[in-house]
Amino acid sequence: MACSSLAKLNAASSQWIGQQSFTQRPGSSTSLATRRVAVPIRAKAYTDELVLTAKTIASPGRGILAIDESNATCGKRLDSIGLDNTEVNRQAYRQLLLTTPGLGEYISGAILFEETLYQSTTDGKKFVDVLCDQKIVPGIKVDKGLVPLPGSNNESWCQGLDGLASRSAEYYKQGARFAKWRTVVSIPCGPSALAVKEAAWGLARYAAISQDNGLVPIVEPEILLDGDHPIERTLEVAEKVWAEVFYYLAENNVVFEGILLKPSMVTPGAEHKEKATPEAIAKATLTVLKRRVPPAVPGIMFLSGGQSEAEATLNLHAMNQSPNPWHVSFSYARALQNSVLKAWQGRPENVEAAQKALLVRAKANSLAQLGKYSAAGEDEEAKKGMFVKGYTY
Repeated sequence: MACSSLAKLNAASSQWIGQQSFTQRPGSSTSLATRRVAVPIRAKAYTDELVLTAKTIASPGRGILAIDESNATCGKRLDSIGLDNTEVNRQAYRQLLLTTPGLGEYISGAILFEETLYQSTTDGKKFVDVLCDQKIVPGIKVDKGLVPLPGSNNESWCQGLDGLASRSAEYYKQGARFAKWRTVVSIPCGPSALAVKEAAWGLARYAAISQDNGLVPIVEPEILLDGDHPIERTLEVAEKVWAEVFYYLAENNVVFEGILLKPSMVTPGAEHKEKATPEAIAKATLTVLKRRVPPAVPGIMFLSGGQSEAEATLNLHAMNQSPNPWHVSFSYARALQNSVLKAWQGRPENVEAAQKALLVRAKANSLAQLGKYSAAGEDEEAKKGMFVKGYTY
Protein backbone atom coordinates (compact mmCIF):
# COMPACT_ATOMS: atom_id res chain seq x y z
CA MET A 1 0.00 0.00 0.00
CA ALA A 2 3.04 2.16 0.12
CA CYS A 3 4.85 3.15 -3.01
CA SER A 4 8.38 4.13 -3.90
CA SER A 5 9.40 6.98 -6.12
CA LEU A 6 12.64 8.50 -7.25
CA ALA A 7 13.32 12.14 -6.55
CA LYS A 8 16.30 13.84 -8.10
CA LEU A 9 17.90 16.15 -5.56
CA ASN A 10 20.46 18.85 -6.12
CA ALA A 11 23.49 17.73 -4.15
CA ALA A 12 24.81 21.25 -3.88
CA SER A 13 21.84 22.28 -1.75
CA SER A 14 21.45 19.13 0.33
CA GLN A 15 23.45 17.38 3.03
CA TRP A 16 21.67 14.02 2.91
CA ILE A 17 23.79 10.88 2.97
CA GLY A 18 24.51 9.50 -0.47
CA GLN A 19 24.72 12.89 -2.19
CA GLN A 20 27.98 14.54 -3.19
CA SER A 21 28.83 17.79 -4.90
CA PHE A 22 31.97 18.43 -6.91
CA THR A 23 33.00 22.00 -7.58
CA GLN A 24 36.08 23.49 -9.22
CA ARG A 25 39.03 23.61 -6.89
CA PRO A 26 41.11 26.78 -6.75
CA GLY A 27 43.87 26.58 -9.32
CA SER A 28 42.37 23.59 -11.08
CA SER A 29 41.95 23.72 -14.83
CA THR A 30 39.19 21.13 -14.76
CA SER A 31 35.70 22.01 -13.65
CA LEU A 32 33.36 19.26 -12.56
CA ALA A 33 29.70 20.17 -12.67
CA THR A 34 27.55 19.67 -9.65
CA ARG A 35 26.64 16.02 -9.52
CA ARG A 36 22.98 15.07 -9.34
CA VAL A 37 22.06 11.68 -7.96
CA ALA A 38 18.78 9.78 -7.79
CA VAL A 39 17.83 8.97 -4.20
CA PRO A 40 14.92 6.61 -3.48
CA ILE A 41 12.30 8.30 -1.33
CA ARG A 42 9.75 6.08 0.34
CA ALA A 43 6.22 7.46 0.44
CA LYS A 44 3.73 5.67 2.67
CA ALA A 45 0.05 5.81 1.85
CA TYR A 46 -0.83 5.84 5.56
CA THR A 47 1.79 8.29 6.88
CA ASP A 48 -0.59 11.07 7.96
CA GLU A 49 -2.93 8.58 9.60
CA LEU A 50 -0.07 6.82 11.38
CA VAL A 51 1.22 10.08 12.82
CA LEU A 52 -2.26 11.07 13.99
CA THR A 53 -2.90 7.65 15.57
CA ALA A 54 0.42 7.73 17.42
CA LYS A 55 -0.28 11.23 18.73
CA THR A 56 -3.76 10.18 19.84
CA ILE A 57 -2.38 7.28 21.86
CA ALA A 58 0.37 9.49 23.28
CA SER A 59 -2.09 12.02 24.69
CA PRO A 60 -1.64 13.71 28.10
CA GLY A 61 -2.73 11.68 31.12
CA ARG A 62 -3.46 8.53 29.14
CA GLY A 63 -1.72 5.24 28.44
CA ILE A 64 -2.31 1.73 27.11
CA LEU A 65 -4.17 -1.20 28.63
CA ALA A 66 -2.43 -4.38 27.47
CA ILE A 67 -4.80 -7.36 27.40
CA ASP A 68 -3.06 -9.23 24.59
CA GLU A 69 -2.09 -12.30 26.58
CA SER A 70 -2.22 -15.52 24.58
CA ASN A 71 -5.02 -17.93 25.39
CA ALA A 72 -2.58 -20.02 27.44
CA THR A 73 -1.40 -17.04 29.50
CA CYS A 74 -4.92 -15.73 29.95
CA GLY A 75 -5.74 -19.22 31.20
CA LYS A 76 -3.12 -18.80 33.94
CA ARG A 77 -4.80 -15.55 34.98
CA LEU A 78 -8.18 -17.26 35.13
CA ASP A 79 -6.77 -20.27 36.95
CA SER A 80 -5.51 -17.96 39.72
CA ILE A 81 -9.16 -17.24 40.60
CA GLY A 82 -10.43 -20.76 40.00
CA LEU A 83 -11.87 -20.39 36.49
CA ASP A 84 -11.43 -22.78 33.58
CA ASN A 85 -9.63 -21.54 30.49
CA THR A 86 -12.57 -21.42 28.09
CA GLU A 87 -13.45 -18.90 25.39
CA VAL A 88 -16.58 -17.96 27.35
CA ASN A 89 -14.54 -17.12 30.46
CA ARG A 90 -11.90 -15.24 28.47
CA GLN A 91 -14.63 -13.25 26.73
CA ALA A 92 -16.33 -12.48 30.06
CA TYR A 93 -13.10 -11.21 31.60
CA ARG A 94 -12.19 -9.04 28.65
CA GLN A 95 -15.72 -7.69 28.45
CA LEU A 96 -15.39 -6.67 32.09
CA LEU A 97 -12.23 -4.72 31.27
CA LEU A 98 -13.29 -3.10 28.02
CA THR A 99 -16.77 -2.03 29.13
CA THR A 100 -15.55 -0.25 32.26
CA PRO A 101 -17.39 3.11 32.37
CA GLY A 102 -15.03 6.09 32.14
CA LEU A 103 -12.02 4.01 31.08
CA GLY A 104 -11.28 6.31 28.15
CA GLU A 105 -10.44 9.14 30.50
CA TYR A 106 -7.22 7.34 31.44
CA ILE A 107 -6.68 4.80 28.64
CA SER A 108 -5.93 5.84 25.04
CA GLY A 109 -5.25 2.42 23.52
CA ALA A 110 -5.96 -1.25 24.23
CA ILE A 111 -3.79 -4.07 22.88
CA LEU A 112 -5.92 -7.10 22.07
CA PHE A 113 -5.19 -10.72 21.31
CA GLU A 114 -6.51 -11.88 17.92
CA GLU A 115 -9.41 -13.75 19.52
CA THR A 116 -10.56 -10.58 21.32
CA LEU A 117 -10.30 -8.38 18.22
CA TYR A 118 -13.06 -10.45 16.60
CA GLN A 119 -15.21 -10.91 19.69
CA SER A 120 -18.31 -9.01 20.83
CA THR A 121 -20.03 -8.36 24.15
CA THR A 122 -22.80 -10.67 25.28
CA ASP A 123 -25.17 -8.00 23.94
CA GLY A 124 -23.66 -8.37 20.47
CA LYS A 125 -21.59 -5.17 20.31
CA LYS A 126 -18.12 -5.58 18.81
CA PHE A 127 -15.32 -4.97 21.27
CA VAL A 128 -13.71 -2.69 18.68
CA ASP A 129 -16.83 -0.49 18.73
CA VAL A 130 -16.92 -0.52 22.53
CA LEU A 131 -13.39 0.88 22.53
CA CYS A 132 -14.04 3.47 19.85
CA ASP A 133 -17.07 4.76 21.75
CA GLN A 134 -14.72 5.59 24.62
CA LYS A 135 -12.15 7.12 22.24
CA ILE A 136 -9.76 4.24 22.93
CA VAL A 137 -7.73 3.09 19.91
CA PRO A 138 -7.92 -0.68 19.29
CA GLY A 139 -4.59 -2.46 18.84
CA ILE A 140 -3.48 -6.00 18.09
CA LYS A 141 -0.63 -8.30 19.13
CA VAL A 142 0.91 -9.63 15.90
CA ASP A 143 4.00 -11.59 16.91
CA LYS A 144 3.84 -15.37 17.17
CA GLY A 145 5.92 -15.76 20.30
CA LEU A 146 9.47 -16.64 21.26
CA VAL A 147 11.43 -19.70 20.15
CA PRO A 148 15.05 -20.77 20.78
CA LEU A 149 17.64 -18.89 18.71
CA PRO A 150 20.12 -21.35 17.14
CA GLY A 151 23.75 -20.38 17.59
CA SER A 152 23.07 -18.24 20.66
CA ASN A 153 23.68 -18.61 24.38
CA ASN A 154 20.31 -20.22 25.17
CA GLU A 155 18.58 -17.07 23.93
CA SER A 156 15.41 -16.63 21.91
CA TRP A 157 14.04 -14.85 18.88
CA CYS A 158 10.53 -13.75 18.00
CA GLN A 159 8.67 -15.36 15.11
CA GLY A 160 5.75 -14.04 13.08
CA LEU A 161 7.03 -12.18 10.01
CA ASP A 162 5.69 -14.82 7.61
CA GLY A 163 2.25 -13.71 6.48
CA LEU A 164 2.40 -10.55 8.61
CA ALA A 165 1.45 -8.20 5.75
CA SER A 166 -1.78 -10.04 4.93
CA ARG A 167 -2.67 -10.48 8.60
CA SER A 168 -2.05 -6.78 9.26
CA ALA A 169 -4.31 -5.81 6.37
CA GLU A 170 -7.09 -7.95 7.83
CA TYR A 171 -6.58 -6.50 11.30
CA TYR A 172 -6.87 -3.01 9.85
CA LYS A 173 -10.16 -3.95 8.18
CA GLN A 174 -11.42 -5.24 11.53
CA GLY A 175 -10.70 -1.86 13.14
CA ALA A 176 -7.21 -2.20 14.64
CA ARG A 177 -5.06 0.89 14.22
CA PHE A 178 -1.86 -0.12 15.99
CA ALA A 179 0.12 -3.29 16.52
CA LYS A 180 2.51 -4.78 19.05
CA TRP A 181 5.52 -7.05 18.64
CA ARG A 182 7.42 -8.17 21.73
CA THR A 183 10.90 -9.57 21.68
CA VAL A 184 13.22 -10.05 24.62
CA VAL A 185 16.87 -9.77 25.57
CA SER A 186 18.26 -11.66 28.56
CA ILE A 187 21.18 -10.23 30.52
CA PRO A 188 22.12 -13.49 32.31
CA CYS A 189 22.49 -15.07 28.86
CA GLY A 190 24.87 -12.35 27.64
CA PRO A 191 23.22 -10.93 25.72
CA SER A 192 25.02 -12.13 22.61
CA ALA A 193 25.54 -9.83 19.62
CA LEU A 194 23.52 -12.32 17.58
CA ALA A 195 20.50 -12.08 19.90
CA VAL A 196 20.58 -8.29 19.98
CA LYS A 197 20.84 -8.02 16.20
CA GLU A 198 18.05 -10.55 15.66
CA ALA A 199 15.79 -8.70 18.09
CA ALA A 200 16.46 -5.34 16.45
CA TRP A 201 16.09 -6.60 12.88
CA GLY A 202 12.87 -8.44 13.63
CA LEU A 203 11.36 -5.37 15.27
CA ALA A 204 12.37 -3.22 12.32
CA ARG A 205 10.91 -5.54 9.69
CA TYR A 206 7.68 -5.83 11.67
CA ALA A 207 7.49 -2.04 12.06
CA ALA A 208 7.92 -1.43 8.33
CA ILE A 209 5.29 -4.03 7.43
CA SER A 210 2.85 -2.64 9.99
CA GLN A 211 3.18 0.90 8.70
CA ASP A 212 2.68 -0.28 5.12
CA ASN A 213 -0.68 -1.65 6.25
CA GLY A 214 -1.89 1.31 8.31
CA LEU A 215 -0.94 0.08 11.78
CA VAL A 216 1.22 2.12 14.16
CA PRO A 217 3.87 -0.33 15.38
CA ILE A 218 4.60 -0.55 19.07
CA VAL A 219 8.26 -1.51 19.18
CA GLU A 220 8.90 -3.62 22.29
CA PRO A 221 12.50 -4.66 22.98
CA GLU A 222 12.05 -6.00 26.51
CA ILE A 223 15.17 -6.44 28.62
CA LEU A 224 14.08 -9.10 31.06
CA LEU A 225 14.23 -8.50 34.82
CA ASP A 226 15.81 -11.95 35.32
CA GLY A 227 19.24 -11.83 36.96
CA ASP A 228 21.19 -10.41 39.90
CA HIS A 229 22.96 -7.65 37.95
CA PRO A 230 23.15 -4.01 39.12
CA ILE A 231 21.31 -1.15 37.47
CA GLU A 232 24.50 -0.04 35.72
CA ARG A 233 24.60 -3.31 33.77
CA THR A 234 20.99 -2.88 32.66
CA LEU A 235 21.80 0.66 31.49
CA GLU A 236 24.74 -0.64 29.46
CA VAL A 237 22.65 -3.32 27.77
CA ALA A 238 19.73 -0.96 27.14
CA GLU A 239 22.03 1.50 25.40
CA LYS A 240 23.27 -1.23 23.07
CA VAL A 241 19.85 -2.72 22.37
CA TRP A 242 18.04 0.57 21.76
CA ALA A 243 20.86 1.84 19.53
CA GLU A 244 20.63 -1.30 17.41
CA VAL A 245 16.83 -1.09 17.25
CA PHE A 246 16.78 2.48 15.96
CA TYR A 247 19.59 1.80 13.51
CA TYR A 248 17.58 -0.96 11.85
CA LEU A 249 14.33 1.01 12.04
CA ALA A 250 16.06 3.69 9.99
CA GLU A 251 17.51 1.09 7.61
CA ASN A 252 13.96 -0.14 6.99
CA ASN A 253 12.64 3.37 6.28
CA VAL A 254 10.30 3.34 9.27
CA VAL A 255 8.60 6.68 9.95
CA PHE A 256 9.63 7.53 13.51
CA GLU A 257 6.70 9.91 13.98
CA GLY A 258 4.39 6.94 13.39
CA ILE A 259 5.74 4.48 15.98
CA LEU A 260 5.59 4.04 19.75
CA LEU A 261 8.40 2.55 21.84
CA LYS A 262 7.51 0.08 24.60
CA PRO A 263 10.72 -0.55 26.54
CA SER A 264 11.36 -1.95 29.97
CA MET A 265 12.51 0.49 32.63
CA VAL A 266 16.19 0.50 33.52
CA THR A 267 16.22 -1.35 36.86
CA PRO A 268 18.52 -3.76 38.67
CA GLY A 269 17.94 -7.45 38.07
CA ALA A 270 15.08 -8.86 40.10
CA GLU A 271 17.50 -10.90 42.21
CA HIS A 272 19.97 -8.08 42.86
CA LYS A 273 20.69 -7.58 46.56
CA GLU A 274 19.74 -3.90 46.54
CA LYS A 275 16.54 -2.37 45.20
CA ALA A 276 16.77 0.94 43.38
CA THR A 277 14.66 3.94 44.32
CA PRO A 278 12.15 5.35 41.83
CA GLU A 279 14.43 8.37 41.45
CA ALA A 280 17.44 6.18 40.54
CA ILE A 281 15.36 4.17 38.06
CA ALA A 282 14.00 7.36 36.50
CA LYS A 283 17.47 8.86 36.16
CA ALA A 284 18.97 5.75 34.55
CA THR A 285 16.02 5.21 32.22
CA LEU A 286 15.81 8.81 31.05
CA THR A 287 19.58 8.87 30.53
CA VAL A 288 19.37 6.00 28.04
CA LEU A 289 16.27 7.41 26.37
CA LYS A 290 17.95 10.76 25.77
CA ARG A 291 21.06 9.06 24.38
CA ARG A 292 19.30 6.62 22.08
CA VAL A 293 15.70 7.61 21.21
CA PRO A 294 15.04 10.37 18.66
CA PRO A 295 12.63 13.10 19.81
CA ALA A 296 10.59 12.43 16.66
CA VAL A 297 9.16 9.36 18.42
CA PRO A 298 5.89 10.62 19.95
CA GLY A 299 5.53 8.22 22.87
CA ILE A 300 7.45 5.99 25.27
CA MET A 301 4.92 3.50 26.67
CA PHE A 302 6.68 1.50 29.38
CA LEU A 303 5.96 -2.13 30.15
CA SER A 304 5.72 -3.11 33.82
CA GLY A 305 7.66 -6.36 33.44
CA GLY A 306 6.80 -7.98 36.77
CA GLN A 307 7.03 -4.89 38.95
CA SER A 308 4.30 -4.49 41.54
CA GLU A 309 1.39 -2.25 40.64
CA ALA A 310 2.68 0.44 43.01
CA GLU A 311 6.30 0.19 41.82
CA ALA A 312 5.32 0.59 38.17
CA THR A 313 3.28 3.68 39.02
CA LEU A 314 5.91 5.25 41.29
CA ASN A 315 8.67 4.77 38.72
CA LEU A 316 6.56 6.32 35.96
CA HIS A 317 5.74 9.24 38.24
CA ALA A 318 9.45 9.83 38.93
CA MET A 319 10.16 10.01 35.19
CA ASN A 320 7.59 12.78 34.72
CA GLN A 321 8.93 15.27 37.23
CA SER A 322 10.39 17.42 34.48
CA PRO A 323 9.55 17.88 30.79
CA ASN A 324 10.63 15.12 28.39
CA PRO A 325 11.06 15.18 24.59
CA TRP A 326 8.43 12.45 24.29
CA HIS A 327 5.16 11.50 25.98
CA VAL A 328 6.37 9.18 28.77
CA SER A 329 3.55 6.86 29.77
CA PHE A 330 2.50 3.26 30.36
CA SER A 331 1.45 0.12 28.53
CA TYR A 332 0.73 -2.19 31.44
CA ALA A 333 -0.82 -5.63 31.64
CA ARG A 334 -0.32 -7.19 35.07
CA ALA A 335 0.22 -3.79 36.72
CA LEU A 336 -3.32 -2.82 35.69
CA GLN A 337 -5.05 -6.19 35.92
CA ASN A 338 -3.82 -7.84 39.11
CA SER A 339 -6.22 -6.01 41.44
CA VAL A 340 -9.03 -6.45 38.95
CA LEU A 341 -8.79 -10.24 38.93
CA LYS A 342 -8.73 -10.42 42.71
CA ALA A 343 -11.78 -8.18 42.98
CA TRP A 344 -13.71 -10.12 40.31
CA GLN A 345 -13.08 -13.73 41.34
CA GLY A 346 -15.14 -14.81 38.32
CA ARG A 347 -18.43 -13.81 39.93
CA PRO A 348 -21.00 -11.68 38.03
CA GLU A 349 -21.92 -9.81 41.22
CA ASN A 350 -18.30 -8.60 41.52
CA VAL A 351 -18.05 -7.03 38.03
CA GLU A 352 -18.72 -3.49 39.28
CA ALA A 353 -16.14 -3.80 42.06
CA ALA A 354 -13.58 -5.18 39.59
CA GLN A 355 -14.20 -2.30 37.18
CA LYS A 356 -13.73 0.18 40.00
CA ALA A 357 -10.41 -1.52 40.80
CA LEU A 358 -9.34 -1.06 37.17
CA LEU A 359 -10.24 2.62 37.29
CA VAL A 360 -8.22 3.06 40.49
CA ARG A 361 -5.09 1.71 38.82
CA ALA A 362 -5.74 3.48 35.52
CA LYS A 363 -6.23 6.80 37.29
CA ALA A 364 -3.10 6.29 39.39
CA ASN A 365 -1.00 5.77 36.26
CA SER A 366 -2.73 8.68 34.53
CA LEU A 367 -1.63 10.92 37.41
CA ALA A 368 1.87 9.41 37.21
CA GLN A 369 2.04 10.29 33.53
CA LEU A 370 1.22 13.87 34.50
CA GLY A 371 3.75 13.78 37.35
CA LYS A 372 1.01 14.24 39.96
CA TYR A 373 0.70 10.81 41.58
CA SER A 374 0.81 10.26 45.33
CA ALA A 375 1.34 6.81 46.84
CA ALA A 376 -0.66 7.75 49.94
CA GLY A 377 -3.46 5.29 50.47
CA GLU A 378 -2.03 2.48 48.30
CA ASP A 379 -2.99 -0.87 49.82
CA GLU A 380 -0.50 -3.62 50.55
CA GLU A 381 -1.78 -5.78 47.69
CA ALA A 382 -0.66 -3.16 45.16
CA LYS A 383 2.86 -3.30 46.60
CA LYS A 384 3.35 -7.02 46.00
CA GLY A 385 5.82 -7.84 43.23
CA MET A 386 4.70 -9.93 40.26
CA PHE A 387 8.07 -11.01 38.89
CA VAL A 388 8.10 -14.53 37.44
CA LYS A 389 11.44 -15.93 36.34
CA GLY A 390 11.41 -16.81 32.64
CA TYR A 391 7.94 -15.29 32.23
CA THR A 392 6.25 -15.86 28.86
CA TYR A 393 3.10 -14.41 27.34
